[in-house]
Amino acid sequence: MAAMKSALSKDQEKQLLSLFGRVKLHLLHKASIHGFTANVFHRHCDNQGPTVIVAYNAAGFIYGAYTSKDYTQGGEGVNDEKTFLYSISAERNKPLRVTAIIGQCAFTDGGTGPNYGALVFLHDDKPEVQSNPGTGFNFQAADMHGNDLTLTEFEVYRVEDLEDLLPKPWRNIKWTAEQKQQLMKAILNYKPDIKTVHQARVLLVGPIGAGKSSFFNSINSAFRGNMTSQAIAGTAGESVTTQFRTYTIKAGKGGCVVPLILCDTMGLEEKGGLDIEDLVNIYKGHIKDRYQFSTSGPILTDAPGYQKHVTLSDRIHCVVYVVDTCKVSILSQKMLEKLCAIRRKTNQLGIPQLLLMTKVDEACPLVAEDLKNVYRSFYIQKKARELSEALGIPLSCILPVKNYSEELDLDQDTDTLLFGAVQHMLNFADSFFENQAEIQEGNDQMELYRSSDISRPDYQEHKEHQII
Repeated sequence: MAAMKSALSKDQEKQLLSLFGRVKLHLLHKASIHGFTANVFHRHCDNQGPTVIVAYNAAGFIYGAYTSKDYTQGGEGVNDEKTFLYSISAERNKPLRVTAIIGQCAFTDGGTGPNYGALVFLHDDKPEVQSNPGTGFNFQAADMHGNDLTLTEFEVYRVEDLEDLLPKPWRNIKWTAEQKQQLMKAILNYKPDIKTVHQARVLLVGPIGAGKSSFFNSINSAFRGNMTSQAIAGTAGESVTTQFRTYTIKAGKGGCVVPLILCDTMGLEEKGGLDIEDLVNIYKGHIKDRYQFSTSGPILTDAPGYQKHVTLSDRIHCVVYVVDTCKVSILSQKMLEKLCAIRRKTNQLGIPQLLLMTKVDEACPLVAEDLKNVYRSFYIQKKARELSEALGIPLSCILPVKNYSEELDLDQDTDTLLFGAVQHMLNFADSFFENQAEIQEGNDQMELYRSSDISRPDYQEHKEHQII
């Protein structure tokens, strides 16, 4: 399926948003992808809370309807004082906004296309609108849709209130150059608590387009001191990453290697994508770098990419889920179930887990204005709580971050969030090593503890793929 992207231009989106307060739009349904039928409309838009319809025609009009109520197919008229019809046209400086006639219902909540009386969308399961001015709403047809009732596109967005900034941040961050340097120093000086392991191995897992590869590139750029793009990243509708990749990171050109191995995987899909059995093999260290994932099934033990003999260094020490903050509200039930299944399997293997919320600047305009607002944003906190509840991950294990995407220069605040996330990953990896040490202690194998005089090997000769 093609990637679902809004057809609104920046100016059109700005005009549409001007009809509301401070809100965020989430694209739920796009007829050019899903179809111009009432059935698929209801499948994607029922019980979604406040929504706005955006209809397009060849005459250049963008028009539709907003309701604060749910579509439920209850078969009755729905009263909603907040409902309005609207129209945006290049010939007008501001949108036309039409409220309902007093005493009449806002829309009929049936199994047909959205029926607002004066406008009935997806009429007869076709890309058409039936126009009946005076039925529930009064308007001039030429002003609303230019008398062009054929749809070139039909979209429905969930409308979510962003609200204002919190009185005080829900986490305290020092946004200073000194804090950034302290975090970087702590990361570079990190040493696992087991002497046979010299780098923490962290695996990132998440839906397609969540920003896993971009996170690799952002961390590498922050340590390198300039923008880099080693891991392949993109905005395709299918996973850009098709191999299992392991990356080491160097602090500056020709500098020391960071004691962290970041592992990239194929993106998760509702159907297909990364197989959970492949994921377990990655956890246990059995899958080699550059293994090409197969769509036919998990890796076989006699396959060239399967590593039979593994050590603790080959295993995953921390799992990090990556979720696009913009899509938290519209994660499908199947995707949530898949993430929960992975979490249960990861718990069984005793691997600590974190969650990264990416694209926080795209999700909240207040954060886009100033990244320091990330922990004062009511919306970001709300999305973190939703993820915590849906996936059973403690709120303390959920970290908002911003990846580098359009920038050409590094930013101190962005680096501070990124380094803070890496520090938490290393702390969680330490928990894994402590558990392993307890197991080894019970087996009288205390030699696995790292003694104080053991130093790290020369990472310049490390066999993992180095980001340069």
